[in-house]
Amino acid sequence: MESLETAVQRASRLALSSSFLRFGAVGVGGLVWDTATVYALRGLIGLYAAGAAGFIVAATLNWIFNRLWTFRGGAHAPPGAQWLKFMVANTIGFIVNRGLFYILITHSPLCYRVPVLAIIGGSIAGLGFNYFLSKTFVFR
Repeated sequence: MESLETAVQRASRLALSSSFLRFGAVGVGGLVWDTATVYALRGLIGLYAAGAAGFIVAATLNWIFNRLWTFRGGAHAPPGAQWLKFMVANTIGFIVNRGLFYILITHSPLCYRVPVLAIIGGSIAGLGFNYFLSKTFVFR
């Protein structure tokens, strides 16, 4: 017979994994929005500024979908305050994400020609930081 503590731990792991999977699914959408923004703006404002704009667009849309779907069961702060909290919390993920993005497009001719490769690399690098901070700070 499974102890109550073991059952609670198992339920906690399942909740973590399902919210992480939803967070990851939203992140894939963010990757698409980020990529579309970078490709749409790079000819107008340059690749580096387009990368910053892409992050802001993707982060904002990710916040909306995480609020409505990933962390829908929790109590939420007012939208403006929570969005700001999400952006502040994701500054660490931004540094990791866009740091790798800028390194890759600066030092890899392939990533400069095909920025989606640098966007994917940065997104994967920032995922863990963003999930942890979102779960423990923004959507708690």
